[in-house]
Amino acid sequence: MVKAMINISKKANQVLNIVKAKHNLKDKSQAIDFVVLEYRNDLLDPPLRPEYIKRAKKIMKEKTFHIGTAEDFKRKFLKDVSD
Repeated sequence: MVKAMINISKKANQVLNIVKAKHNLKDKSQAIDFVVLEYRNDLLDPPLRPEYIKRAKKIMKEKTFHIGTAEDFKRKFLKDVSD
């Protein structure tokens, strides 16, 4: 665990107190961890682009077919591949 001394504004302190109380956390360090990890989710997992969602929905509507076992798959799709 890394220790750091930080300076925060009064408003940031109030927000941390609210987060701490709302999520029943022991101290402000846990509140800071919580807030940072929540922000990380938004930052690192951005929402999908609308064109991707449209394409995915189109693909999901396509007709599927049953392949069967791994051996059936090999027979049907890997005919030209030698062992």
